[in-house]
Amino acid sequence: MASYVETLLKWFRALNPQKKIVLSAFAFLLIWYLFSLPGTLFDSPYSTLVSDRNGELLGARIASDGQWRFPPADSVPGKYETCLIQFEDRYFRCHPGVNPWSLGRAMIQNVKAGRIVSGGSTITMQTVRLMRQHKRTYFEKLIEVILATRLELSRSKEQILALYASHAPMGGNVVGVDAASWRYFGHGAVSLSWAEAAVLAVLPNSPAMMHFGRDREGLLQKRNRLLRQLLDKNIIARTDYELAVSEPLPAHPHPLPQIAPHLVTQAYLQNPGNHIRSTVDKHLQMRTEEVLDRWNTEFSQNGIFNLAALIVDLETNEVLSYTGNVGFGANAYGSQVDIIQAPRSTGSILKPFLYCAMLQEGRLLPTELLPDVPININGFAPQNFSLKYDGAVHADEALARSLNVPSVISLRKYGVPKFYDLLKKTGLTTLNRPADHYGLSLILGGTEGTLWDIANAYAGMAHAVTDYNRDGTYYEREKFRLLHDHPPAERKKDESPVFNAGAAWLTLQALTNVNRPEELNWHFVPSVRKVAWKTGTSYGFRDAWSVGVTPKYLVAVWTGNASGEGRPGLTGARTAAQVMFDLFNFLPATGWFKPPYGELAEAAICRKSGQLRGMYCPESSVDTLLVPAKGLQGAVCSYHKRIHVSDDGQYRVYEQCAGDRGIRSVSWFLLPPSWEWYYKQHHPDYRSLPPFSPECASGSVSDAVMQFIYPYPGAVLRITKQLDGSRGKAVFELAHRNPSVRVFWHLNENYLGETSNIHQLELSPDAGEHTLTVVDVDGNSLTIRFKVE
Repeated sequence: MASYVETLLKWFRALNPQKKIVLSAFAFLLIWYLFSLPGTLFDSPYSTLVSDRNGELLGARIASDGQWRFPPADSVPGKYETCLIQFEDRYFRCHPGVNPWSLGRAMIQNVKAGRIVSGGSTITMQTVRLMRQHKRTYFEKLIEVILATRLELSRSKEQILALYASHAPMGGNVVGVDAASWRYFGHGAVSLSWAEAAVLAVLPNSPAMMHFGRDREGLLQKRNRLLRQLLDKNIIARTDYELAVSEPLPAHPHPLPQIAPHLVTQAYLQNPGNHIRSTVDKHLQMRTEEVLDRWNTEFSQNGIFNLAALIVDLETNEVLSYTGNVGFGANAYGSQVDIIQAPRSTGSILKPFLYCAMLQEGRLLPTELLPDVPININGFAPQNFSLKYDGAVHADEALARSLNVPSVISLRKYGVPKFYDLLKKTGLTTLNRPADHYGLSLILGGTEGTLWDIANAYAGMAHAVTDYNRDGTYYEREKFRLLHDHPPAERKKDESPVFNAGAAWLTLQALTNVNRPEELNWHFVPSVRKVAWKTGTSYGFRDAWSVGVTPKYLVAVWTGNASGEGRPGLTGARTAAQVMFDLFNFLPATGWFKPPYGELAEAAICRKSGQLRGMYCPESSVDTLLVPAKGLQGAVCSYHKRIHVSDDGQYRVYEQCAGDRGIRSVSWFLLPPSWEWYYKQHHPDYRSLPPFSPECASGSVSDAVMQFIYPYPGAVLRITKQLDGSRGKAVFELAHRNPSVRVFWHLNENYLGETSNIHQLELSPDAGEHTLTVVDVDGNSLTIRFKVE
């Protein structure tokens, strides 16, 4: 190679100066010619397009220079290509970028006319002109000729056609055949008729003709002449010709589609100037928007103006419908806010994750009794939505009914920091403060979440079950896919999954029984399919949530006002859930999750307590249930106790004092006094302990007979002032197994008074720590300590 270069150099040095100059000039021109085309042929800004999974256009945003210029396509519609070549450059397929005969003819015509009346440019030369955007001169024409031949060497004929079709001026602020097809005819270029294709073929020659109030006849004549040429050359049949010439010109510009506008806006902000193919199904998206618009009409009568919904195919993890809000075009009531990505107060929507976490750690059994009584934990006094209490309720029922008190007590047992970390692992991105900032309110809406994150977290439970059932393996959790052109990443095994399949399945099972009888009778919900679903309502009726899951689909809905204004009746059950079921109704029905038996175990469970069978649980009160494997280490029934009663069951007795009454041992279901006080109001079959017989009353040692309902031991009370400025009072309440008994009250050893039947007393303690003691006539006493701030 080196010797070859040396030989060339010797040959060049031997040339005379004139030849050296000519050869150098030739080499310079050759190098210029080879590198004359810029790396990027067109640097124009493009519109942002978003299409659905099948390539159908959902919406677009105009380019930064105010032009409707779609990103270049790879191909040109067949009818438009035929019309364009026939009108502009019949020998396009034959020439090397320049047609000498056309240039010669044009020159003769221009000389005769004394002005430029014909250009003689090929489609390739016109593509170069569009690329350079220079003033038309003879020198510029020469440059176009040279660059056209260079373009032919670097691009195929199809690519050159596509470049021209994407950048040809089409009148006004419309550029390219794709944008023109939508703006003038209201559909994509692939659906162009012969008449429409002919219009777009002749338009770049005189783009000003596409003015809806000027020279319509001239444009019509040019179109029809082109159609006549196609007929004469037997390119189209006479029937096609007659139909084409009968088509009227477009009367007005068409608006581009506005389907999934919040998704289109998101794409414009994150990836402007590109054509993005989403996973959304256009037809499903349109049906979703119709449903939401209909419900919005109803909800807006109550001042509820915003709605968002997400539909996901859980088998592929692809988003099928993305409706960030309603009324985008109206631009009112915050309708352009994408609620799917906006942080909102979570209400009760996070409760299933706590239930699932406690199940899989064996810290809770699916039907275990939880307390449902008024509580006050360091000044935090949660209440149920209904403002009523059951005394005790099974865990799965507490979840289905979304009871607040059992959830707070469960979170206190599980630990706020631990639950906080769990929520982060599920994908909640809005937990931007330390765990102790949220405290126990974390389970009741004390934090914010996005519909996107929360829906992903619910999908995590469904995926845990389906993945395990498929091959016994857990996989790392993935976010929903929105971009169709991005293939899913290779799934990696997860050795420490957030959700265990057994606990997740039991949670989903519990959520199939969600019912708010105090709000709506869900027996009349039109959907008959089995859905695991949960609602949530934020404090002040500002946000209403509903998320539903089947093995195939997830539907998540939010209702409310983007402004944060609360409205009476704005609850998850009354608004979001109704929309959610309406969306489920037009989705194909699916089966149900198969039990992941490998992650479940059979356990003997006491029916009344929901705990593992204890030694005093009656055989008739034991069921066999599936529980997570760690559930076998759960709590053993502590509510069934062995007691001695007289033969007639009227009294409690001891062996030494039973006398003629006889004695027998029985198993008795016994709740703590404060639980019992509320529980027996809802369970008439509940039996309180019988009294001791008169012979055994003295010196008897009984179970706890009293328990404070308010205040909770160690509570911190805040006594507020009344409207007249006087110091307010707190109502202290006591539960006694024998309500009619007399009870004597003492505050800091000072006698306050006595109560019977209803054990309530109004008190106004001073700030500081206090001791409250109650004593009944039988000598039973109870003392608690509390603090007043």
